[in-house]
Amino acid sequence: MGLLLGIDTGGTYTDAVLCDPDHHVLRRAKALTRHDDLAASIAEALNGVMSAAQGPVDLVSLSTTLATNALVEGQGGPVGLILVGQSRDFLQRSGLGEALGGDPVILLDGGHDAAGNERAPLDVDTARHVIAQHAPRVGAFAVSSFFATRNPAHERRLQQLVHELTGLPVSTGHELSAALDAPRRALTALFNARLIGLLSDLINAVRRQIAAWDIAAPLMVVRGDGALMSADFAVASPVETILSGPAASLVGARVLAGEPDSIVLDIGGTTSDIGALEGGEPQRSREGAVVGGWRTRVEAVAVQTHGLGGDSAVRLGGVASTLHLGPDRIMPLALLGTLHPSSRAILAEQADEQPLREHAGWFALRQREPVGGADSLSAGQRLLWSRLGDGPVALVRLFDDQTRLRALQRLVARGLVVLSGFTPTDAAHVLGGHDAWCAEAAGLGARIWTRRAWERLGRDLGDEEAFARHVQREMVIAMARAVLGYALADTELAPDGSLVASARALIDRSLRASAPHPRVAVDVRLNVPLLVLGAPAARHGEALGERLGTRVVVPACADVANAVGAVAAGVVQRVVATITPLPDDRFRVHTPEGVHTCGTLDEARRWAATEVERMAAARAAAAGAQGVEVEIARDETIGHSETGDEVFFEGTVSATARGRPALARAMDHLA
Repeated sequence: MGLLLGIDTGGTYTDAVLCDPDHHVLRRAKALTRHDDLAASIAEALNGVMSAAQGPVDLVSLSTTLATNALVEGQGGPVGLILVGQSRDFLQRSGLGEALGGDPVILLDGGHDAAGNERAPLDVDTARHVIAQHAPRVGAFAVSSFFATRNPAHERRLQQLVHELTGLPVSTGHELSAALDAPRRALTALFNARLIGLLSDLINAVRRQIAAWDIAAPLMVVRGDGALMSADFAVASPVETILSGPAASLVGARVLAGEPDSIVLDIGGTTSDIGALEGGEPQRSREGAVVGGWRTRVEAVAVQTHGLGGDSAVRLGGVASTLHLGPDRIMPLALLGTLHPSSRAILAEQADEQPLREHAGWFALRQREPVGGADSLSAGQRLLWSRLGDGPVALVRLFDDQTRLRALQRLVARGLVVLSGFTPTDAAHVLGGHDAWCAEAAGLGARIWTRRAWERLGRDLGDEEAFARHVQREMVIAMARAVLGYALADTELAPDGSLVASARALIDRSLRASAPHPRVAVDVRLNVPLLVLGAPAARHGEALGERLGTRVVVPACADVANAVGAVAAGVVQRVVATITPLPDDRFRVHTPEGVHTCGTLDEARRWAATEVERMAAARAAAAGAQGVEVEIARDETIGHSETGDEVFFEGTVSATARGRPALARAMDHLA
């Protein structure tokens, strides 16, 4: 077995590691993630590890937080959502209407009932018309039909129509989840379609770069549950990469730290992710991944993702503190000053202005080109886009009315423009804990923010260094609060909610090491170790341990744990069939491929087991596995009649296929 190449593309950094077959890190490298040129970031990271590689690479594996970050920040491509057999009221459930934003929704007649029978014919003629009508303005379609998990016929027909009429990608709810929760299944399909372009661009960039190094190994991608899938599989189901990065970090934490029972905090530039290891395995969510406040039907590790990282925006006017961090990611002023030195003179001028202008210290710059070019933007957006054509522009010079502010906010939401301002990364530069970029720009930003705190809020935050320490302290408190929230997430301390506000205030008092409450003492401690990962891990680890009263472990290579986890995972695919009784004493089996009616329950059980085993094995092979083994499990709900006879209500037959990722030389041998 040769070398293993792990790549992690995050919102801030792209990491690469070269490991031996036992997952020991031989070389590692980091590069800034350039959202306008992912290939350049990947190339830089690969150059750092491949230039001294000795031996062939047998496996390339990728983890990424791009899908997670896109949902947290409300970004992604435009999608046409097709709902079959649903009313417009359906959009209010599970926040589906809010998630749509301005994207179009199409309501069609059709759908099935709980037994898989057609409730109404699919309106194919209308479908053809509306698909063609909306295709020029969307990058993909999402389809969710009433009871499609019991009969996917209408979703499959619409998928075929979209492909025939437009050639655009299309996501169907039944392929992503077997659960009956229709709103969350529709939400998952919507997010999947929204992420297709993003992940496709990333995977194509990785493929080009590994080809440049003559690497012929298969490319795998980490799913949100910590398992691997082939790159082609990932492009078809990008929503499954939600929490890919956090899942990889949990696997990497297990490999690097050797702490089987622990809470894991991975501090990134854009987000901080919190999960747990139990018996050495990542704890998984039973209800589906939650990202950016949205609960999906994606099987994933039980991770809480917070919009809190080294590049989180620092704003004034928080509730419990003068400062508020995140959840949006911005470019640190230190990095802006390095990439665009002219910004330093602008910052110096703004820092000395009397009075301080409203948007002093803030800049905007292009991040990536819009799909469809500038013509796809509104008139206000095109104007701002044009003014950013020569590089970053100070916000005080960019606009002077709310109309332009809204246009800028829309460009930022679409990921086309990024703002730059003061961040915790800047605070680290001011204090000397980080020296990669321009400390002068960070210091000027700190001066502007301290002036703003005094002039707008009447708060004296001291000099630049005192302000930077204040930012770091708030960062640690926010992370400690998030860790405690994760640790207590499955407990019912106050079911009626009466103690929640008081408990939160007492915990905050303890975390801030404030004067004790005269009547109540709170001692906040974790009972398990805290593993801290990410580039800022060493900087914040000790302070987190003090506030949480626990042992903190910062393992070697903590800053590239995701990339290590990417090569340490296996391939897993699951398929579920549901068995339901029919009124005529027959039984119906519902699978992702359709329905089948059987004369007896035993026949239905056998047919379901055979089909899910076949489908799971095929999916595992398609996902890039070799040496596949399949486990069958059965779960049934049985009642009793008044006479004591057993009554079958419903059952599931599930198949779990596991295998190792196919390696380059193994593939050559098979060929």
